[in-house]
Amino acid sequence: MTAPFNPGPLALATPAVGTVCSLNCELATILADYAAGHCDAVDLWLGHAERVLETGSPESLRDLIAASGVKVVAASYQGGLLTADGAAGEAHWTLFRHRLELCHGLFIPVLVVAGDAFAPLSTTDLGAMAANLATAAGLAGEAGVKLALEFDARASFPNNLQSAVALVDQVGHPALGLCLDWHHFTMGPSKEADLGLLSAANLFHVQLSDVADVPREMASDAERILPGEGSSSPQPLLTRLADIGYRGAVSVELMNPALWHVPPRQFGEVAMTALRRLLGQADMGSSAER
Repeated sequence: MTAPFNPGPLALATPAVGTVCSLNCELATILADYAAGHCDAVDLWLGHAERVLETGSPESLRDLIAASGVKVVAASYQGGLLTADGAAGEAHWTLFRHRLELCHGLFIPVLVVAGDAFAPLSTTDLGAMAANLATAAGLAGEAGVKLALEFDARASFPNNLQSAVALVDQVGHPALGLCLDWHHFTMGPSKEADLGLLSAANLFHVQLSDVADVPREMASDAERILPGEGSSSPQPLLTRLADIGYRGAVSVELMNPALWHVPPRQFGEVAMTALRRLLGQADMGSSAER
């Protein structure tokens, strides 16, 4: 197990747990149980929110979140925008506009956008992706929401931190930044030196997980485990976050079907304890719980 890491500046980061970690449960149960387990911030899986909206109103969803006392620091995720065109593309844009409205109404500051271009790409395609991101950032800025582009290690582009930073820089919109998912950083072609490209200005959100002791080529979402408990230590990232004085959210994100059966209260408490330890906030969490 990774030794506790204790950089003082990370006391300013907000520890959170992604509701996707409890994918099979209803949002009302997740929020109540996470709160009872001393988890007071979440990265909201949009599927959970939209399940509530199937029978309720945006107001009822807002009341549900408010009653839990849990803060929503980000929403995950919006896909399909990078290569959206034609009729299928219009469906993605319609959903995106709806989700921006939802984030605005729920006071969610960050919406994660998936870098999910998997087909072979040309330079023309890359230009279209930048244009689509610029359009998305403009719409997000009007809604008072920030977009955090998450690169995917399995994608054609961007599949690494350097390319994601270059794409964000090319768009050059203040509402567009980065989401760094540590799983995709370590499982893809990103290099530790690339962490130097992160800054307080371009990093909007962080998602942490570790990976079970399997070869990188075999590591999928199902091998995600709690950060600090596997073979993919996040300490280089934590060091960089401390160096840049990162004040955003750091969320545990485990899309591991084996963990979806763990009761949310138990999972939320264990995950938040592990995360606070890594961020050097263990004493802060203990004080809050007392």
